[in-house]
Amino acid sequence: MFDVERDLAGVGAALAALPHARTDTERITLLRTLEDLKATIAATQATLTADFATSQRRAHADAGLPARRHGEGIAAQIALARRESPVRGAQHLGLALVLTTEMPHTHALMTTGHLSEWRATLLARETACLSLADRHTIDAELCADPATLDGLSDAGLVAAARRLAYRLDPESVVARARRAETERSVTLRPAPDTMTHLTGLLPIAQGVAVHAALTRAADTLRAGGDPRTRGQIMADTLVTRITGQTTPENVPVHVRLVMTDRTLLAGDTEPAHLTGYGTVPAAWARDLVTTAAAQALAWLKRLYTAPDSGRLLAMDARSRTAPPGLRDLIETRDQTCRTPWCGAPIRHVDHAVPHDADGPTAEDNLQGLCQRCNHAKQAPGWRARPAPGHRHTVVVTTPTGHRYTTTAPPPPGGRDPRTDLAFTTLLSA
Repeated sequence: MFDVERDLAGVGAALAALPHARTDTERITLLRTLEDLKATIAATQATLTADFATSQRRAHADAGLPARRHGEGIAAQIALARRESPVRGAQHLGLALVLTTEMPHTHALMTTGHLSEWRATLLARETACLSLADRHTIDAELCADPATLDGLSDAGLVAAARRLAYRLDPESVVARARRAETERSVTLRPAPDTMTHLTGLLPIAQGVAVHAALTRAADTLRAGGDPRTRGQIMADTLVTRITGQTTPENVPVHVRLVMTDRTLLAGDTEPAHLTGYGTVPAAWARDLVTTAAAQALAWLKRLYTAPDSGRLLAMDARSRTAPPGLRDLIETRDQTCRTPWCGAPIRHVDHAVPHDADGPTAEDNLQGLCQRCNHAKQAPGWRARPAPGHRHTVVVTTPTGHRYTTTAPPPPGGRDPRTDLAFTTLLSA
């Protein structure tokens, strides 16, 4: 541990041992002081991040890598150090480069504790379409004097930045809006209690039109005596209109659901795992399987785990289709990207020891990774090796020599000595 790291560890210990404030006045004062300290720390992290990126790019150039590969793996190393996902690592990297090279006043306000990392992110985002000179202008107008932003809400800060941006370069702002329309998309992410957030990123006119149509449908049905709430009708209408089904319950399903045989057949309460979502209650999983089976839409595979560790060992291949069994095994074992703190869906089944380095195409040497993490580990200096462990374990070493261990999560019932699991994939025509 070098001196600065030791000193900072001492600061952390001192904060953890901070005596309780005696009055509410002291508590509020400490809250404000700690908030200022968080901003200062974020500014210091931005400086370290930018310096690290510069050093790594220089090392890549010295190593003879082509220019297009300079910077590979930088965001991934930042994410691991900050215990965050690679996406967040890339965001931290981008913000750090902007603050340290293009927005010095914003960075200075963070350093003195006057501006939080989030509010700095808002300013960077709203000025991204501008030239360097115009960005410097907005940075100076809004952040040269700390009093300018006092009492201004996040929405007010964004509005102020947008007004200045449009005044300086209206064409760039309009072009940015046009580019944004090309990024329209639909995403799905988990919500609590077996729910999901289905989000449509749409141009404003289309988004308003869709919401208005769903609202009209809900108001009409409610006026006719439909007992559902307005929100329920809007959600059900969205499902039926998009899928073409008559009711939301008849929507075709194609999911991978993993549960123990006791949960499926004996009413056990061991939760199941739904790929792309996570843990789901046993009763809910049984109901989904039962409904699909009644319509002849379900097929089962058996998985086998080691009784001493719960490690996933094998699966049989009995199904109406012929899936790539090994890939199924890895995706079922790992559930999400194996990079620590990532959690993104698996897109690649990757060799820990590369295939061109005689790494075998076998369960022990394979891991599920998202596309971003798989590309990051191709940068010079990255190394991954399987390691002994109760469940599948890989040790990742970054170019700076830092090591991170990733262990496959236990499958449902994986800690139970009874070994037979039911792997259920629900299909419908």
